[in-house]
Amino acid sequence: MTVQVRETSDEHDEQEGRRELDDEQDSADARDADVPQADELDDEPAESRPTPAWARTLVFSAAALTLLLVGATVGLLIGRSGSAPVDEDLKPSAVDIGFCQDMSIHHRQAVEMGDIARLRGHSRDVRVLGYDISSTQNGQIGRMQGWLTLWDAPAQAPGELMTWMQGGHGHGSSQHHAQSDEVPMPGMATEAEMRKLRKLSGREFDIYFLQLMLRHHQGGTEMAEYAAENARIPAVQALAQSMIDSQGSEIKVMRAMLDKLGAKPLPF
Repeated sequence: MTVQVRETSDEHDEQEGRRELDDEQDSADARDADVPQADELDDEPAESRPTPAWARTLVFSAAALTLLLVGATVGLLIGRSGSAPVDEDLKPSAVDIGFCQDMSIHHRQAVEMGDIARLRGHSRDVRVLGYDISSTQNGQIGRMQGWLTLWDAPAQAPGELMTWMQGGHGHGSSQHHAQSDEVPMPGMATEAEMRKLRKLSGREFDIYFLQLMLRHHQGGTEMAEYAAENARIPAVQALAQSMIDSQGSEIKVMRAMLDKLGAKPLPF
């Protein structure tokens, strides 16, 4: 009888031990089920995770500065790769330096006008055009200023503008413009015209913006044509030619937009 009782007791203890192990395993399984697995987290679509508002604001506010810095970086890289330090023929000439200095000033007014149109344009076409011109010319300013830094040249001409063009602007130049004596470079708007543009709205704003920007492009095209033909650095010639091509297309677009609005270009 003693042996049987001991065996029965041992069997009972073994059964209790098994039940305890089973209970512990069930608890562990329950905990694991409550914790998201790595593969489940990875499967969550990225678009379902909202972008913080501060991140979107930071991206948009840095856009213009990024274009300028990218342009300057490209200018430095192209300048380094496009000029050999011992090759006299590839040192910048007065045309290369003068074009980059003066066209940077000319472009800055176009960027300002483009930014105004982007915010205040009456039609979507005018707002889009203003944005395109502003972003493109802002990047080109960065390239030209990058080259000037590489050449150890000042960012702006210390004396009279446009002396790098034969005859200069308004000083014996073969071409005379209706507003050549009122502004420092051809096509640029006067301070009075810029003030008027800022005050207009609606359809009147669209017409006046297109008129000012069309004339501005016409003046810039003449400067770019001279640089494309007379600059010494290939990268400067290529940039000038790209300005001729892009602004030529935009001139056609603006003429068509003015015609649709029943308006005519300003005298140039």
